[in-house]
Amino acid sequence: MLDFTKPLYVLAPLAGYTDLPFRSLVKQFGVDLTVSEMISANALVHNSQKTLHMLKKSPLEIPYAVQIAGSNPDVIRDATLILNDFDYIDIIDLNCGCPAPKIVNNLSGSSLLTDLNAMGKAIETIKKYSNKPYTSAKIRLGFNEKNHLEIAKVCEQSGSDYIAVHGRTRSGRFKAPVDYDAIAEIKASVSIPVIANGDIDSVEKSNWVLEHTKCDGIMIGRAAVGKPWIFSQIKGLEDIDEKELIKKAVIEHFNQMITHYEDYGAIMFRKHLHTYSKGGYMGASAFRDKINREDDPKAMLELIKSFF
Repeated sequence: MLDFTKPLYVLAPLAGYTDLPFRSLVKQFGVDLTVSEMISANALVHNSQKTLHMLKKSPLEIPYAVQIAGSNPDVIRDATLILNDFDYIDIIDLNCGCPAPKIVNNLSGSSLLTDLNAMGKAIETIKKYSNKPYTSAKIRLGFNEKNHLEIAKVCEQSGSDYIAVHGRTRSGRFKAPVDYDAIAEIKASVSIPVIANGDIDSVEKSNWVLEHTKCDGIMIGRAAVGKPWIFSQIKGLEDIDEKELIKKAVIEHFNQMITHYEDYGAIMFRKHLHTYSKGGYMGASAFRDKINREDDPKAMLELIKSFF
């Protein structure tokens, strides 16, 4: 199902952004693989309705990965067994990279990089109990210091079918320079596919990263927010006037939000409008001020249509 004979283009999971409406939109612009927002294995096991709602996917999302966060083997096992009941999930991905304190303090995300035995057991547990075609992990280069080759080897030996590598340590958060040399070292050291992630924000950067790291694909997150057509640009699929493209995409995204979240989707969409309206638009500041105080979907749609 995943074709690693050519570069795989993946939308990175971003909490609060890569929900079903956004993933559905990006899928229309040629992305190969979409990943759910990070889902707490513990919340899944405790039957959180909000968490179950986050599992939903668009019919366009084939293949589709669900990313879980956790470290307790029993909880990981039970969460995996729950995900087994969702036939449309193709991949279970373990988050080993989230730097957020509330995740790290819960012995999840990048805290797993401080205990590779626990990380390995979590991956092994998913691999053992999952009925999905693929098990994967998203990692960083280390916690405070780089030990990326050791981390990657543990992922490979524990059963990951492929790994996505964010080229910073946890302490580097999202501001330290991305170490593409380290990603290349990981690619050279393991036999499973490796996907490069971190500050890939243009066609030129994407091509350079693929060439420099020799990776099997790239993963883009923040650069796709406000620019969901970046994947079609990278793949050479999109040839359309940008203003026309933006207006069509923003309206499509908005409608998807209302369908998925009902009226509250208008309030949730404000952050996306802040990003979409960047780039030299006349009256952008006044537009953002208006939408910050607007919560009626019909009124917001009219504001969108008149601005873009």
